[in-house]
Amino acid sequence: MSSYKELKEQFVPTIPHSPGIYKYFDKDEVIIYVGKAKDLRKRVSQYFNPNIDHPKTKILVRNICRIEFAVVDTEQDAFLLENALIKQNRPKYNIQLKDDKTYPYICIKKEAFPRVFITRNVVRDGSYYFGPYTSGRQVYTIMDLIRTLFQLRTCNFALTKTNIEAHKFKVCLEYHIGNCKGGCVGHQTEEEYKQVIDQIKYILKGNISSVLNYLKDKMRQYADNFEFEKAHITKQQLETLEDYQSKSTIVNPKINDVDVFNLEDTEQRAFVSYLKVMNGTIIQTKIVELSKKLDESPEDLLTFGIMSLRDEMQSLSPEIIVPFELTFPDPNVRITVPLIGDKKHLLDLAKKNAFYYHKQQISKNAEHKTANERQFEVLNQLKKDLRLTELPVHIECFDNSNFQGSFPVSSLVVFKDGKPSKADYRHFKVKTVEGPNDFATMEEVVYRRYRRLTEEEQPLPQLIIIDGGKGQLGAALNSLHKLNIANKVAVVGIAKKLEELYVPNDPFPLHIDKKSGSLKLIQQLRNEAHRFGITFHRDLRSKDMLESELEHIPHVAKKSAEKLLIHFKSINNIRNATLKQLTEVVNLRQAKAIQAFFEEAKGEEEDMEKAE
Repeated sequence: MSSYKELKEQFVPTIPHSPGIYKYFDKDEVIIYVGKAKDLRKRVSQYFNPNIDHPKTKILVRNICRIEFAVVDTEQDAFLLENALIKQNRPKYNIQLKDDKTYPYICIKKEAFPRVFITRNVVRDGSYYFGPYTSGRQVYTIMDLIRTLFQLRTCNFALTKTNIEAHKFKVCLEYHIGNCKGGCVGHQTEEEYKQVIDQIKYILKGNISSVLNYLKDKMRQYADNFEFEKAHITKQQLETLEDYQSKSTIVNPKINDVDVFNLEDTEQRAFVSYLKVMNGTIIQTKIVELSKKLDESPEDLLTFGIMSLRDEMQSLSPEIIVPFELTFPDPNVRITVPLIGDKKHLLDLAKKNAFYYHKQQISKNAEHKTANERQFEVLNQLKKDLRLTELPVHIECFDNSNFQGSFPVSSLVVFKDGKPSKADYRHFKVKTVEGPNDFATMEEVVYRRYRRLTEEEQPLPQLIIIDGGKGQLGAALNSLHKLNIANKVAVVGIAKKLEELYVPNDPFPLHIDKKSGSLKLIQQLRNEAHRFGITFHRDLRSKDMLESELEHIPHVAKKSAEKLLIHFKSINNIRNATLKQLTEVVNLRQAKAIQAFFEEAKGEEEDMEKAE
C-alpha cells in the first residue's frame, strides 16, 4: 500500500488546473469514485493530505490504484458529466440513489384519438407521460377527475380516418352510458377530441386556470346557442374542477412553475424531498434516499438530489426553492432561499415530508431486522454503555438466595449472543459459609465457578454481572484476583433499588438510560438468575420438609425417606403406591408402616370433613 506522499507524487503533477471530472480506479480496474471540480489538480490534491481525519476518505484513498480525468469547458459541463458517470457506473464511494420502486405515470398515448391511462412502464414512443406520482391516491384522484370532466375512449382500436370511413367499428357500451362520444363511428371528430386532450394536458401540468377559462367559454357558447342541456353539463364540469382546485391549492396561486427541495441529513443517509408547484397547487411529490459514502456536505447532497430529481421528473422549472445557498450548474435557474411567506411554508412542508419519510424508514427497517440483528445492536450498546473492550457475546450473572439463614444457595445464568443458554445454567449449594453472609457466599461461588473454568481451560465470559451493590461486587473481585483473572474479564454489580450499576475502582454508580436496551438486557439477566435461584431454593425447602414428614413414620429413617422420594418423585405417589411397589425400595416392615401411616392420616381427614 502506497503512502499519501507517494500517491500524491505519482498522480497529482499530471493533472491540470482546469474544470473537469476525475475517476478513481481500484486494483481490479473498477471505478470506485467519480468527482467534479473547478480546479482538478487542487481538488485531487486534497485527497492525499496526510491530515485527513475522515475514516471513509482514508479507506477510499488506500484503494486508489489509478486516476483518470477529463477536462471540460465549464463547471456546469463537469457537473452533468459527473452525474451521468455516477448513474452509469454506480461507484462504491459515491452518493448512491436508493430507489427501487416503479412509480405510476399518467400516459396520453401517441395515436389517433389518444387514450389516457395509468401505467408503470414508460415506453419512449412519442407518447406523453406525466409523473411519476409517488401517491397512488393522488394519481387515481386525478384520473377520476379527468373521467368525470371529459368523455374519453377506452378501447384499443386503431381509429384511423380510413378505418372509421370504412365503418369497421360499432359503438360499444361506453358510448351508450355516456362515457364516450363515439369517435369510432364519426360521432366526434379527431379535432374535437384533440381539444379535450389539450385541456387534460393543462390539468396534468397544473395549469387548471386555463381549463377553467376554456369551460366557462364553452358554457357561454352553449347558452348563447340555447343548448341549455350542454351548458348545464359544462357547468357541472366547471364546478367539479373548481372544487378540485380549492382542495389542492395550498399556497398563493401566483406561485407558478416552481421546484421545492429540502433535506433531512443523518449520519449514514440523507433524504431529499421534492415538491412540484403549479399555480399554487402541488402536483407532484417525491422523496429520494441517498446513501452517503464519504464526508459529503449538505450542499453536495442536496445538489445531487436536485439534479437526479429534476432529470427524472423532466422538470424545466425556472425557479428552485432551497433551504440554503448553493452553487447550481445551470445559470438560467433562479435559486430562492425564502425566510418568510408562502415559499417558506412550502420549504417547511418539504422538510416535514423528508423528516417523516426518514422516520418511516427507521420503523420499516426495524420491522425487517432479524432477532439476531436486534440482539447484536443491544450487545453493541451494552459494550458502549459499560465501556467494554470486547463485545459481550458471553455474559454470566450470579444471584444468592437463602431462607432466614437456612438453605443458602447461589444461581448462575448464562447468556450467549444476548439469549439464555439454559444448558449452561448452574446451581451452587454453599459449602464454606455458615449463616446469612451474602458477601462470603458470593466470594465462594464466584471462586468455585472460575477456578473450574480455568482448570478445564474453558473460555471466560466477556462480562460478569453480580446481583448486588458495592459489597457483593467487591467480594466477587476478591475471588477473581485470587485466580489472577481480574484483568481478563469485566465485572459489574447491579443494585436492586435504584437499578444503579457499580464498576470496579469507581465509588460512584453508573447510570444507564432506563429505556436503554442494554439496561433491559442486564435486568433480564438479573431477573432470570433470581428466578432460577428461587426455584432451586424452593425445591430444596420442599424436599427437606417432605423428608421430615416421612421421618415421622415409624421404622423409616432419613436415608430411607430420601430413597423413597428419589424413586417415587412425590409424597402423593408414595401415598398411592401398592405394598409391592413400596417393597421395591424399602423392606416389608417399613412398607406396611408407610401404608398404615397414610391410612390413618386419610381417616383423620375424613373425620374432620364429617365434623364440618
